[in-house]
Amino acid sequence: MEKQHNHKECMQVLKPVRDTLDVINGKWKLQIIVSLNAGNKRFTEIERSIPKLTSKVLAKELKELEQNGLVERIVTDTYPVSIEYLPTAYTKTLQPVVESLKDWGENHRRHIFGSPSETVNGDK
Repeated sequence: MEKQHNHKECMQVLKPVRDTLDVINGKWKLQIIVSLNAGNKRFTEIERSIPKLTSKVLAKELKELEQNGLVERIVTDTYPVSIEYLPTAYTKTLQPVVESLKDWGENHRRHIFGSPSETVNGDK
């Protein structure tokens, strides 16, 4: 007798995974979070720390991360006005996810290319 597919169990996994991807989806969001966790606070610091990230995209992504409670925007009333972006305490809950993705990526490079130091299109 063939095992019956359990769609309810599948959906119990898919829904929260989809919710997670809705928040961190895209090429830049996790990279921005990593940059913030590395201590980059100013817009230009974040922008310079991530190759090929444009100002327009960074502004959009920071706004979305702020809306989802992962980034706090601090405006200091100085002349000129100073703006810093800080990861929230809630951002720290993503650390195990980031670590797992890093580990998987390193293993995948070894699996495909034989070494984590091998490059694809010149990136390391």
